[in-house]
Amino acid sequence: MGFDHLLFSILFFSVLLSFMEFTKAQMPAGFVSLDCGGHENHTDELGLEWTPDDQIIYGTTANISIANETRRQYQTLRYFPADDRKYCYSLNVKTRTRYLIRATFLYGNFDSNNVYPKFDISLGPTHWATIVISDANTIESQELIFLASDPMVSVCLSNSTTGLPFISTLELRQFNGSVYLTPFEDQFFLSVSARINFGAENEDPVRYPDDPFDRIWQSDSVKKANYLVDVAVGTEKVSTKLPIITGKDEQPPQKVMQTAVVGRKGSLTYRMNLDGFPAFGWAFTYFAEIEDLQPKQTRKFRLVLPGEPDLSKPVVNIQENAQGKYRLYEPGFFNISFPFVLSFKFGKTLDSTEGPLVNAIEISRYLRITDGSFDGAVAASLALAFKSLDWAEEGGDPCLPVPWSWLECNSDPQPKIISVNLSNKNMTGSIPSDLTKLTSLEELWLDGNALTGSIPDFMGCPNLRIIHLENNQLSGHLPSSLANLPKLSKLYVQNNLLSGYVPSGLLNKNIVFNYTGNSDLHKGSSGGRLTRYIIIGSAVVGAVLLIGVMIACLLLRQRKKDQKQEPEHEMHDASKQTATSESAQCFTLSDIRLATKNFEKKVGSGGFGTVYYGKLNDGKEIAVKVLGSNNTHQGKKEFANEVTLLSRIHHRNLVKFYGFCQEEGTDILVYEFMHNGTLKEHLYGPLAKEQRIKWMKRLQIAQESAKGIEYLHTGCVPSIIHRDLKTSNILLDINMTAKVSDFGLSKLAVDGNSHVSSIVRGTLGYLDPEYYISNHLTEKSDIYSFGVILLELISGKEAISNESFGLNCRNIVQWAKLHIENGDIQGIIDPGLGDEYDVQSMWKIAEKALMCVQPHANMRPSMSEVIKEIQDAISIERGVEGGSSDEISRSSFHSSLNMGLLDAGGEPYLSFHDSITLPSAR
Repeated sequence: MGFDHLLFSILFFSVLLSFMEFTKAQMPAGFVSLDCGGHENHTDELGLEWTPDDQIIYGTTANISIANETRRQYQTLRYFPADDRKYCYSLNVKTRTRYLIRATFLYGNFDSNNVYPKFDISLGPTHWATIVISDANTIESQELIFLASDPMVSVCLSNSTTGLPFISTLELRQFNGSVYLTPFEDQFFLSVSARINFGAENEDPVRYPDDPFDRIWQSDSVKKANYLVDVAVGTEKVSTKLPIITGKDEQPPQKVMQTAVVGRKGSLTYRMNLDGFPAFGWAFTYFAEIEDLQPKQTRKFRLVLPGEPDLSKPVVNIQENAQGKYRLYEPGFFNISFPFVLSFKFGKTLDSTEGPLVNAIEISRYLRITDGSFDGAVAASLALAFKSLDWAEEGGDPCLPVPWSWLECNSDPQPKIISVNLSNKNMTGSIPSDLTKLTSLEELWLDGNALTGSIPDFMGCPNLRIIHLENNQLSGHLPSSLANLPKLSKLYVQNNLLSGYVPSGLLNKNIVFNYTGNSDLHKGSSGGRLTRYIIIGSAVVGAVLLIGVMIACLLLRQRKKDQKQEPEHEMHDASKQTATSESAQCFTLSDIRLATKNFEKKVGSGGFGTVYYGKLNDGKEIAVKVLGSNNTHQGKKEFANEVTLLSRIHHRNLVKFYGFCQEEGTDILVYEFMHNGTLKEHLYGPLAKEQRIKWMKRLQIAQESAKGIEYLHTGCVPSIIHRDLKTSNILLDINMTAKVSDFGLSKLAVDGNSHVSSIVRGTLGYLDPEYYISNHLTEKSDIYSFGVILLELISGKEAISNESFGLNCRNIVQWAKLHIENGDIQGIIDPGLGDEYDVQSMWKIAEKALMCVQPHANMRPSMSEVIKEIQDAISIERGVEGGSSDEISRSSFHSSLNMGLLDAGGEPYLSFHDSITLPSAR
């Protein structure tokens, strides 16, 4: 009998271990569950694995005991001092991927003070919420949905008003698709306010494993959940065991959609409190017809919101909208204004036999993302170099919402570091070079460490007033550049190993200066000469360069006249020509004629003039652009502009500029020859008829072009706005590598301004509507044009056409937007692509293209964000897991461009009209 019992025990535990291993293997990717204050790993009754937060070095753990609370993760917590610091958790994430992050707080009177704490929680630099504890035995919970922009996110607790900041659990859940895609996700998080399961069978929430993403769907039976009250008479629960077709795995889970409430007397009414409102938010309602209606029975109803009469116009017919029973239909709004107390009603229409039915509702508030501090990357690099020291592990943004303990920041909207105090912090090695990159730094305290090496040049910190370097082991000379710091008032370098002479500039400067305790450092002159440096802005450099090159041209022509023995028809090697720079050669007209065989082969033309093929003596093939002969002031200006710009920029995805010629009233530009012509010719020109470019190649062309534009926007100082991007200005070399060309209309961005005011120029169909209205040119004007190019790459159609887009539509943006919003991606795909593409990559580019052509510039992504999306699409085509994996089905995407926008100032607003208020599924 004992043996049988033993055998049973062994088998039982074997099965149990197998089950635990199976559960572990089935845990979704991207799940993190931190048991704050916990001591060991454990798996809860849902199958979720919890790990202790012992990686954080701050705070104190505490045990609590709450009646009826048996979950281990709520029997411990971690609390922090009530000081001016912030205390952060850092979590690894995948960039360009959407996540849900949840933090919970169960006070349990852990400090025996019965003082209900009030403190702040932030996600990176963005203030997430103020946690107000009002009941020691109630769990407070906060959830955010966000798109990861960096490989790590920080959750920080700070600014305790009363009591001590604390946290019970921190959870991260990764999404796989784009159900929570909004047009504003690069500027706003979604703060979850309500997620309600109507008709729930009991008070237990529905979550993992029923919901594979572990969203918590609160039961409508719990009257305290969001204060769901004022339920209409005749409200009944209904349910089914039959499966519901949801279409995507991020839609509400089966268990939620299999229950509902029905208004038997014709209406469903509710009132609920929405935390964080009044505000603008995201709201979707989920319906599935789960009752077996007879042929003559109908269910039609309207949503009624007090004060919003336009919203009650559309009629919901679940079976018709969802195209059948037991199928999900999800009308909603990407941007809608809600009050704190939301009253809403679903009322049946006069021609309906049945009352309204609702399965679930989800409401979130838009939370504006705060830009990180200006010096965030520099400070992070500095901290990383000393990661073994406690002071370098504070985490989060250096300045926001509160600064690190050893920093002080100014009050700019994007704060800059003005003081670094690292006195007596056990620092070793040389003075970090990152400190010299803090352009707004006013005070630097590095005294009392064991720093070695020389003192760096701090000319990159012109605002430095106070420098403390005393009591270290610094060696070498005292830099004379310190005397050139205009605001320096105090300099302490005593008790180091410095040598040589004290620069006379420091001795003559009216400052507090202590250099004692350096036995080899002597007072006197080093004999050096004072050198003056003149820094010329890059725009001026370009102008000076142009003048210099033109002077060189004149000298070259004069030399040619003097050298009569040299035959005029002989072509010189470009390397022998006089030039003022490597990038801008000055060609004579005779050189050009010889290279082009007297302009024999014409390869292109346009409003700018004509392009000819040429070849230099060294075999280099060139394209010679002869500008129009009108000699207008504008033409001369554009010529000078292009020479100036092209002489100073170099990138593999910009057409290489060789030089120019101005002779006999003719303006000529010389470029590298691009063997495969323009992108336009390959998409819908004569070359397109020979062989269509495949989708993968189109993606590569998009990526290469975008990198060229990104260089103009971010790699040039000041940045350059192209302002005439189009498929005819994207050229393809002999290897089909894309390069951006034609800078005749380009503009230098003005330092300190977000836009350049100019006369509107560009090409119809690619022109930014905001630029057209305001004359304010920004980098986002180029983004709009590039969005049009992306749509052309998808469709193979021109930006403007009288024939391609049907009646009453000439514009590719309007046409593509209509198809994409209706989930009809196939309706815009170039038939010439056949089936050699992955529809997910096609959706990804279509989605980003619509973001690029938003009517308001501040809603458009940056070019670097566009590049990331293109690279993700390329990864999908290659079968490699990309940085994000928006699994967008053909019928699931509903663009939010007609569901409310953000105004030019970035704040949401609504503009209701019939097309907006029609219930539409995503």
